[in-house]
Amino acid sequence: MNTTTLDAPRLTAHDRCDRCNAQAYVKYVLTAGGELLFCAHHSRANADALAPLASEVIDETDRLHRRPEPAAD
Repeated sequence: MNTTTLDAPRLTAHDRCDRCNAQAYVKYVLTAGGELLFCAHHSRANADALAPLASEVIDETDRLHRRPEPAAD
């Protein structure tokens, strides 16, 4: 089962890609236990292999294209 969770804890700058150590934007929670964190690039490269192994996928790659909110005066 592969689901995307909207109310999952946000990934932060402290969460790093398990492949290249860049900031992670995708978390795969594995059905066998454990989790894998990936940057957007490595998540796309491995998605076909990882999706069947995951019980949950938290994908926050949409944050890469958001414009920053203006500061309140």
